Amino acid sequence: MLWKTTTLYHIYRFMRKKDVDLRKILALNIKIHRNKLGMSQEKLAEKAEISVNMVKDIEGCRTWVSDKTLIKLAFALKTDIYRLFLATTVNEDEIHKALIINFLEILKKIKKDVVLDVDNALKNWDVE
Repeated sequence: MLWKTTTLYHIYRFMRKKDVDLRKILALNIKIHRNKLGMSQEKLAEKAEISVNMVKDIEGCRTWVSDKTLIKLAFALKTDIYRLFLATTVNEDEIHKALIINFLEILKKIKKDVVLDVDNALKNWDVE
């Protein structure tokens, strides 16, 4: 418990929060730049030579990017790398909206999987 009272702990917590904030800013800026260019996630993945799942994970704040991937994304989005980290292009409402939309997409997938599982279970039990 002494750890939680130290200044180091508070610095650690602050940095963790900043990391999450930076990830949200990056994710949303990529999405904003992609939408401005009229690009789908698939087209961005193709242009950046990364997987579609990687683009989805980055935009969904589920993964961080390597320096090489960041360079590829900036090139594909026709922007400078530093612009992807500018908080001025992103406000809290946009971050929350993007996170809610991502969460709803995840829920839709879960719902689809559950319905398929229930249908398969009923077929196996021969119940209509």
